[in-house]
Amino acid sequence: MKKIFLILMSFLLSVVSMGQAPYHIGVITGTVSQSEDGLRGAEEAIKLYGPADKGGEIVHVTYPDNFMQEMETTISQMVSLADDPKMKAIVVGEAIPGTVEAFRRIREKRPDILLLANSPHEDPEMIGEVSDLVVNPDSIARGYLIVKAAKEMGADKFMHISFPRHMSYELLSKRRNVMKVAANDLGMEFIEMTAPDPVSDVGVAGAQQFILEQVPNWITKYGDKTAFFATNDAHTEPLLKRVAEKGGYFVEADLPSPTMGYPGALGIQFTEDEKGNWPKILEKVEKTVGEKGGAKRMGTWAYSYNFSVTVSLVDLAKEVLDGKAQIDDFDALKEVLAKNTPGAQWNGSNYVDVRGVERENFYLLYQDTYVLGKGYLKMTELEVPEKYFSIK
Repeated sequence: MKKIFLILMSFLLSVVSMGQAPYHIGVITGTVSQSEDGLRGAEEAIKLYGPADKGGEIVHVTYPDNFMQEMETTISQMVSLADDPKMKAIVVGEAIPGTVEAFRRIREKRPDILLLANSPHEDPEMIGEVSDLVVNPDSIARGYLIVKAAKEMGADKFMHISFPRHMSYELLSKRRNVMKVAANDLGMEFIEMTAPDPVSDVGVAGAQQFILEQVPNWITKYGDKTAFFATNDAHTEPLLKRVAEKGGYFVEADLPSPTMGYPGALGIQFTEDEKGNWPKILEKVEKTVGEKGGAKRMGTWAYSYNFSVTVSLVDLAKEVLDGKAQIDDFDALKEVLAKNTPGAQWNGSNYVDVRGVERENFYLLYQDTYVLGKGYLKMTELEVPEKYFSIK
């Protein structure tokens, strides 16, 4: 009897053990109001690999919407993930201010945890030093390619909409400078416009109202062949709404996605079957844009950048933890991106800092531009002139 009991207990323990993930991966994103696609990417990772509290691998937390005023809360949330003894990797879906300090504290507590950051808002050199891997939309190449795409779509002017906080970020400032030179080289007028910061006292609602009120005035002043680009997600929805109504061009968002601004701007709702199905989402957005008169004037990436990269960084972390890849292997990164975005083309390169030093753990990425009502522009096949990479 005792032997049977021991065998039974051993079997039960093995079953319990089999039901528990060997490690946990923390995923940190914004909320629906600030970064919906990153949030949906975290939800997709949970769907694929299960929540940690139910024996799966993923622990998901969100940072406050007002993260600039609640930075210590954000840092504490990130650092608290290191208290989990099974935590072996942390993916920050959008590395807002505070990520560098959080990663430093995590390094002190748990040097064994892989740290992966997407779209850093802090100094590239600082985030690169405390991270195992950093990825960002290729601000430099896209600085040229977005303006080039606007020209191909029919625009003769290019407006860059931002605010001082964003322009204090090296990569965003450098992209603005590249856009200005590219516009001049392509024979387009470059217009720089300042809008309210959504994390300032006016909040998201005030910042969006400003865009709603001003775009008609801008089109009246500069003409309907003006292409608009905003550095902030919250500005994107009202911008798309007015461009569809009043004219002008919109190549793609700062963090491009068919769900970045389009649903709210054009009243698009997705069924449960469509959510997370990017080909179906793109088809519905394209149909609605055509009905609203925006065909061939408005674009995006076929797959959400933040969604795709959040899921792909989780996949890459798993590959590394399972001994199948190295954390800074660009081919491995491209493979997981391709897996999560079938049919889309990606390109990119290592980030080169202001001193001309190539960062081996920092990659700049971009996906081909998809013009709604027209299709892919094949921008990933273009060679960006070398001169743009040396612009500061």
